Amino acid sequence: MGGSAAKKRQALAAAEPFTVRIEDLTHEGYGVARRDGKAVFVEGGLPGEEVRCLYTARRSRRDEARIVEILDPSPERVEPRCAHFGVCGGCVLQHLEPAGQLAVKQRWLLDSLTHIGKIRPEQVLEPMTGPLWGYRRRARLGVKWVAKKGRVLVGFRERRGAYIADLHRCEVLDERVGGLLEELARLVESLSIRDRLPQIEVAGGDAVMSLSFRMLAPPSEADLALLRAFGERHRFVLYLQPGGPDSVQALFPGPSSPASIPPGQREELSYRLPAFDLNLEFRPYHFVQVNAAINRQLVERACELLEIGPGDQVLDLFCGLGNFTLALARRAREVVGVEGDSSLVEWARRNAAHNDIENTVFHAADLTGDLAGQPWLQGGYDKILLDPPRSGALEMMPRIAALEAKRMVYVSCHPATLARDIGELVHRFGYRLAAAGVLDMFPHTAHVESMVLLIRE
Repeated sequence: MGGSAAKKRQALAAAEPFTVRIEDLTHEGYGVARRDGKAVFVEGGLPGEEVRCLYTARRSRRDEARIVEILDPSPERVEPRCAHFGVCGGCVLQHLEPAGQLAVKQRWLLDSLTHIGKIRPEQVLEPMTGPLWGYRRRARLGVKWVAKKGRVLVGFRERRGAYIADLHRCEVLDERVGGLLEELARLVESLSIRDRLPQIEVAGGDAVMSLSFRMLAPPSEADLALLRAFGERHRFVLYLQPGGPDSVQALFPGPSSPASIPPGQREELSYRLPAFDLNLEFRPYHFVQVNAAINRQLVERACELLEIGPGDQVLDLFCGLGNFTLALARRAREVVGVEGDSSLVEWARRNAAHNDIENTVFHAADLTGDLAGQPWLQGGYDKILLDPPRSGALEMMPRIAALEAKRMVYVSCHPATLARDIGELVHRFGYRLAAAGVLDMFPHTAHVESMVLLIRE
């Protein structure tokens, strides 16, 4: 087996370069060309470009190749800002100008709606745009002690493989962390458990940035002192995570922290939704939208599309810690929020109380399981909002349709499951797809965030 693989690698290395014209982009950001009637996925290729390539893999249904020379570059090609582009797997579209990225993502959304859902929107919404760099306030950074190099690597995984990319900085991470990757690596190198610390969870609020260190072995007192000093120097809130999410415990600031720590650093993680006069608190392991600026626009547009009025009864499914629920409650008669994670439900209630909102009711329920007898499914809703995970909410579609809400907004992070789900609502349950559009939640990546409006006459 090993000999066969080695022969394949030798054959690929000895192959002559070939020329192709890039016709399209895959949903992973690879250029698509055809050679001898077979698809070739070309890393770094853009539609319209003529490139010289070398094969990197030959497969039965498609081949893969890397660019040797760009003979005819696309007018939309730009120089990537990040020095690690092409190695790090975090971004795959930095070589495509931002407007071109949005156009591609919008096409991916519309193609999914057409081919999977068999539907077209009556209106294509203007894309939501925000900051292109330093936008990412949540991330999971891999950490690896590499004995052969005698140092620690901190960053995202490589694009071609499972190794941690050797990063010096990250251009899309919040600058409070993105510019400190090398210093973070040196911090971990200095710990006695440097080889037992596999990841660092980044979570940023408007005023406070937190780092949660996943630890597979107990840190020494010296380790704790080094971590606290790092937190004080950079004004981070630090947590330790010895087990699952429930094991997260605050390290710094703590009861023994010096009085010189600024008050803001002692506060909970939180973010504001100014249009609704809301401040939402969260814990480092809670889900919040990655891009704060886009999230603010997203919540505002959802309320606009739903046309929330003071007499409306609204249902918010997969409500999390109240991101949409509380904003909707500022304009509606009552909002019912439902979430599968009971700890998030408690935080949603806490956020409602913190913001003096009394017209919300929250329920914990597994929205992918048996919902028979759930009190919130009895109907009477005028509007519905749902923001499910990547897997979508296919099981919920008949139940949602039975509620007969007049308007519905579906927020999605996966065009294929979105198209599948709303195809059910349109073809089986009498809704029409009034509008659809993308939002630039993850610039320079191949992730597509979108929202659609469905109306029942």
